[in-house]
Amino acid sequence: MILVADRRPPAATGTGLCASFLFALAVLLAGCGGEQAALVFSGQTMGTSYHIKVVPGEVPVPGDIEAGVFAALDAVDRAMTTYDDQSELMRLNRAPLGEAFPVSAPLFEVLAIAHRVYRDSAGAFDPTVGPLVDLWGFGPAPGDDRVPSDGAIDALRANLGYDALGLDAEPPRATRRRDIRLDLSAVAKGYGADRAAAYLRGLGFDDFMVEVGGEMALAGHNAEGKPWQVAVETPTSDGRGIQRIIGVSDAGLATSGDYRNYFERDGVRFSHTIDPRSGRPIRHGLASVTVIMPTAAEADALATAFMVMGEDEALRLAEARDIPLFLLVKEGDGFAERWSRAFAPYLGAAGEEQP
Repeated sequence: MILVADRRPPAATGTGLCASFLFALAVLLAGCGGEQAALVFSGQTMGTSYHIKVVPGEVPVPGDIEAGVFAALDAVDRAMTTYDDQSELMRLNRAPLGEAFPVSAPLFEVLAIAHRVYRDSAGAFDPTVGPLVDLWGFGPAPGDDRVPSDGAIDALRANLGYDALGLDAEPPRATRRRDIRLDLSAVAKGYGADRAAAYLRGLGFDDFMVEVGGEMALAGHNAEGKPWQVAVETPTSDGRGIQRIIGVSDAGLATSGDYRNYFERDGVRFSHTIDPRSGRPIRHGLASVTVIMPTAAEADALATAFMVMGEDEALRLAEARDIPLFLLVKEGDGFAERWSRAFAPYLGAAGEEQP
């Protein structure tokens, strides 16, 4: 989990927003109890919440800015949700095998991002893994904490794999070569943050923070002229402490964690994070990853991939691709920090400009 730690010292507590230290998704925003230096608003989308903070500067704020942000997020939700049988993604999931299905530019962009991360992670990120997640009881339907048989796991794995989706750019089309079911939830929230950010840039804003379900698009600086202050949460199941605060500007940021959603059977803990390559929950000690990329969509997908891969494999890929990656690894009763060389500049004073 990540938090935006941009805030002034709170004044007297009251009701509503200023009475709360944390938003529903642990996003901390400045301005409570004092003069508002920035525009702050929030809402619901993609089955989660979003929070926006804009430092207007000299740019006029249109009266319909909140509606415009919601429209940008809602367009992504309507196209890529799996909860509406008529969404563009679900129509692709029903397209006849071997037949090219025309897709919109936004959906093609997300499918292409997913393909790159699938390829680079050697299948650790796989948007077709949904049936395995359901089999282990971590899907939309409540599970019964039952460990599935090897036969059931292997039968599903035989038909999965993002390599079964063909993509053609001109015109944008997608072709299912096997009966796969695509679920883009591990990249769509980040892409939604990017689309909302594009809308704000189109209005002329240079300094803003967009957070959607924990994935962030960060532009420019906060109201104090510093990089946006982002707190990396300590991955404990019984509380929300802050492990690190980093300053981030003009980038996408995402985290993935393995410390709250699991079940235990016969003394064995089974994580909700399923490795598509084995069909089974991850068993390594990696508890949390934080990724910084040019876009929130890329960071979103890579955070899932790195969480599946484990610390050593994740760091090898991050070093090879010069990706800023921060890891928290279970070690005794606490957590050890590890990071890639590209993340090292973010470990300095959070209030300073990052190179």
